[in-house]
Amino acid sequence: MTSDVKRNWRLGIALLIAILATLILSLNLGVMSISPKEVLQTFMGNGTDQNSMVLFHFRLPRMVIALLIGAGMAVSGAILQSVTQNDLADPGIIGINAGAGFSVILYIFFFQGTMSVASEYSVYFMPIASLIGSSLAALLIYAISWKNGISPIRLVLVGIGINSAFSALIIIFQLKMDPRDFTRATVWLSGNISGTDWTYVLALLPWIVILIPLAIIKARTLNSLHLGEDIATGLGTPVERERRILLFIAVALAGASVSVGGGIAFIGLVVPHLARKLVGARHGALLPITTLLGSLLLLVADTIGRNLLAPSEIPVGLVVSVVGGSYFIYLLMKS
Repeated sequence: MTSDVKRNWRLGIALLIAILATLILSLNLGVMSISPKEVLQTFMGNGTDQNSMVLFHFRLPRMVIALLIGAGMAVSGAILQSVTQNDLADPGIIGINAGAGFSVILYIFFFQGTMSVASEYSVYFMPIASLIGSSLAALLIYAISWKNGISPIRLVLVGIGINSAFSALIIIFQLKMDPRDFTRATVWLSGNISGTDWTYVLALLPWIVILIPLAIIKARTLNSLHLGEDIATGLGTPVERERRILLFIAVALAGASVSVGGGIAFIGLVVPHLARKLVGARHGALLPITTLLGSLLLLVADTIGRNLLAPSEIPVGLVVSVVGGSYFIYLLMKS
């Protein structure tokens, strides 16, 4: 085992320990404080009914959702940056999140609350609706950006335009909503982990546990695409076919994450850059570290959002945007 591999393993273990420590801390904190001893007693089956309800029905599912969304958004961003050869590519910036959000808003506007089946199983339908919207956005971006190939700059500029268009459509439908639905939609679109139910975990889990390993399997392809189309073609990579497969994985990860967590931006931009600084650009190490870093960052952001102004909550998307927006400005100044 080489020194780089050993270092990457140590980093991965350190991130897992940090995630576990944040989980323990987050379980203790909240409007109702629960001591570490009480948390341990509850997990061993000796806690009070109140503590069991708070931990198992509210805090724990929300933390698992934060871990899944953070991983999904981060890996989606890493794939997009490699496929487009653009360090500023991110599902939130280039319109994929907005497309997913628009599709979910349409679903809520037309179906939820009017059809009993849709209302009962909406948590499972929303990722599918979100995938349709994110796929439509990606298709538009890809088609409009194509001109004898994909230019990284053109793709980002087109993506920003698509993002603005979908955002405008979202506002139009929001204005037609009931005031209560309008408020909920606004909070959700700003990035809010509102699902505190294991049903949301079950709806999101298959997308993450299937697509992230699939992306890791494609690590060599991502390595060649990151070097440029000419080099990738010279290495025998079927560029267009692999690009479409990887774009589908990125879009599906972003769409599923948006359906549960709303428009959480900058995770897909910031985390891959941090991971590259830690382990380099080889995707065999980059994607696993990106997964862990994304989960850790969103879990920390959610813990801060829940407790900073308790009993009021700050949407986790706003907490992430404070960090991500600053880093985005830094990247623009640097490049």
